[in-house]
Amino acid sequence: MLRRRSPEEDSTVLIDVAPEAEKGHTYGSTAPTSEQSGHREAAGRVGSPSKPRVDFVLVWEEDLRLGRQQGGAGRDETDTRGAWRETFLDNLRAAGLHVDQRAVQGENGAVHYVLLRAPWAVLCYYAEDLRLKLPLQELPNQASNWSAGLLAWLGLPNILLEDVPDVPPEYYSCPFKVSKLSRFLGSDDQENFFTSTERHQILFAILAKTPYGHEKKGLCGIDQLLAEGVFSAAFPLHDGPFRTPPEGPQAPGRTQRQVLFRYWARWSQWNKYQPLDHVRRYFGEKVAFYFAWLGFYTGWLLPAAAVGTLVFLAGCFLVFSDIPTDPQELCSSTDHFEMCPLCLDCPFWLLSSACTLAQAGRLFDHGGTVFFSAFMALWAVLLLEYWKRQSATLAYRWGCSDYEDIEERPRPQFAASAPTTAPNPVTGEDEPYFPERSRVRRVLAGSTVVVMMVAVVVVCLVSVILYRAIMAILVSRSNNTLLAAWASRIASFTGSVVNLVFILVLSKIYVALAHILTRWEMHRTQTKFEDAFTLKVFIFQFVNFYSSPIYIAFFKGRFVGHPGNYHTLFGVRNEECAAGGCLIELAQELLVIMVGKQIINNVQEILVPKLQGWWQKFRLRSKKRKAGASEAVGQAPWEADYELLPCEGLFDEYLEMVLQFGFVTIFVAACPLAPLFALLNNWVEIRLDARKFVCEHRRPVAERAQDIGIWSHILAGIAHLTVVSNAFLLAFSSDFLPRAYYRWTRAPDLRGFVNFTLARAPPAFASAHNRTCRYQAFREDDGQYSPTYWNLLAIRLAFVIVFEHVVFSIGRILDLLVPDIPESVEVKVKREYYLAKQALAENEALSGTNGAKDNYSQSSERSLGPQPTLPGGGQASQVPSL
Repeated sequence: MLRRRSPEEDSTVLIDVAPEAEKGHTYGSTAPTSEQSGHREAAGRVGSPSKPRVDFVLVWEEDLRLGRQQGGAGRDETDTRGAWRETFLDNLRAAGLHVDQRAVQGENGAVHYVLLRAPWAVLCYYAEDLRLKLPLQELPNQASNWSAGLLAWLGLPNILLEDVPDVPPEYYSCPFKVSKLSRFLGSDDQENFFTSTERHQILFAILAKTPYGHEKKGLCGIDQLLAEGVFSAAFPLHDGPFRTPPEGPQAPGRTQRQVLFRYWARWSQWNKYQPLDHVRRYFGEKVAFYFAWLGFYTGWLLPAAAVGTLVFLAGCFLVFSDIPTDPQELCSSTDHFEMCPLCLDCPFWLLSSACTLAQAGRLFDHGGTVFFSAFMALWAVLLLEYWKRQSATLAYRWGCSDYEDIEERPRPQFAASAPTTAPNPVTGEDEPYFPERSRVRRVLAGSTVVVMMVAVVVVCLVSVILYRAIMAILVSRSNNTLLAAWASRIASFTGSVVNLVFILVLSKIYVALAHILTRWEMHRTQTKFEDAFTLKVFIFQFVNFYSSPIYIAFFKGRFVGHPGNYHTLFGVRNEECAAGGCLIELAQELLVIMVGKQIINNVQEILVPKLQGWWQKFRLRSKKRKAGASEAVGQAPWEADYELLPCEGLFDEYLEMVLQFGFVTIFVAACPLAPLFALLNNWVEIRLDARKFVCEHRRPVAERAQDIGIWSHILAGIAHLTVVSNAFLLAFSSDFLPRAYYRWTRAPDLRGFVNFTLARAPPAFASAHNRTCRYQAFREDDGQYSPTYWNLLAIRLAFVIVFEHVVFSIGRILDLLVPDIPESVEVKVKREYYLAKQALAENEALSGTNGAKDNYSQSSERSLGPQPTLPGGGQASQVPSL
């Protein structure tokens, strides 16, 4: 049942805290810390009983020089921002938050800090509203690792294992209810009952939906204020410095941040397990799931890299024993194979001049490649199946298995813009609602923009193809014999570099466009918003990064024609594969794009943050020096954290790894070394990302997540595409099947294979040039396809069908044999469900006794203090059961 939202629902008062609550239950409660809450919250917080902690910080910078230079329009804009800021802060006070403003004055400006903290009543109200899960009963930590278990079973020492102090315990938990406060662990300690990450989530939820103007105009939330430049930053504080002070070397004295730095973010920890439970406690489930996936994927790259390296080494040995490329067959053929010109005005050339290229092609094109392609296809299937099990186990242990279905709330931006409300079909509560039909229309309209951007990528690809063709013609006309022989390879390599530049530039443009489109589509929850944004960007990036390799693998050299009747594209003759085949060129393209992108990304992630951080510190500290402030006094924690870089989320990190996964699997037949390069990169990536989060970036708001989101579906799609792609690569781009056919029908030792693959120019072409020449094709002397071509085509298609069916069948069997959820987790879930039903029955029986009910209500009232007042004037709802 839809209903139009009333104007009263746009009230700026979110929650009123009674004055008695302020007096009787002050924020800086000095109640003794219980044992359970002490486990949940480590030492080293910002704040103390004498100096209350800070839950969130807002920052804006004031430039006095700019104010003096501004004209009328600029001054009006500054005044508007100032009015929005004051309205926003007033509404935060009305919502019950304590707002404390500090400023660091400079000669030409000032940096203003707004320190926010939430009283006990506000925390309780929003914890129930957000359905935060809080602990009921402590459990032993159940963290485990399959490799540790395997090594222990084999009796081998585990060098990856390291004891990390302050291991977070596990709990039976349930959504928080004010009426059941006394049943939660640590409820007698108001100061430490909510962990720092839970307080950050509550504060951010308030900031996200607090208006600063008319909500229907989109004047709502901290994100919009940051985009408008009203505030410079909004962030929760880190738990002090990341380095352990000299006087406190013992681990128990370390803060959570210092533990993460010592046992996770240092480069020396590259060979140790990641402390995922510690990461989850400090950064939240979303960040922890990313590092869990990255570590899991990197571990599985070990066998892939080992097998790929062995296949490559086998290719190195086969180069010296390969008959078609040995000195007698090709490399010393002198003038036996005179090849037709590569362009209209190009000279004839000798095949023996491409001896090195042909031998390099054998490094990747041999029988071991077929085995490795099938191995990688099954590897991808097993990787994803076991990741599902790992993800389900982590989601259960971290209490977020049903987050997306039940717990997740509508996005504040969606709630502010939705025209109607409707009951949630799961919870039954009224929530903002946007008609599904209108959303579908917007999604379809956004899809046309995606198609247009994909068309732009195709245009760039065509321009790169033309560049290669023209460059090959220009270089082949050179008087230098060596340059002329390597013309195709030079054109291919420089074309790869040009293509990489196009990829990086278009990526930046499209990501900004995808943000705008996804916001316009009005997705209800943050998870759905991120999934829609991710899908848009990945479709574009897939075409952007993979279009050139796909062209080389499946189209280049297929539509060339023959001497005297060459096919052209915009008047330029279509490209041919070099003497070593297109597979070696595809390997080169993959290495340029994949390794080049990895190097560029790692250099950016190392150098750019350091330069940006240096500039931020220099800029802020120079203002402080001009103001005459003494650095000996020391920096406030919010000043130190503001000097760090803003956290930009995990999207780019996920995209980098998923694109790498595609390069490792889709085109692995062309480059068996791809898993090795990916493994080396990921070893660096894990510690590099860890250092960014712990040392270089401001602390992000801890976000909950159930899994890695739509990325798991994208990875499954890539795994299916891997089978098809490698089947066609082996069938149509490799010499594996032509060699096998020649071995079966002509010569088992492959003598004469090079001559078998070369056709003779048609008589008309030979008479026009007064000489004959050869070209790579299975054609008759008149240019028509030979019977060998059709026989090979039938064999290739049969190979594709057999390869796909065999690999897909084995993958399906493995899928059935490996359950998505471990049996132990299923048993625990059923056990919890049974206990919950028992508790519900007992609670209903107890609720029938009025005396017990009244006593419990009075006890809850005494524990919590006066109940927060809702916008309509009523009290927070008293739900009778958990």
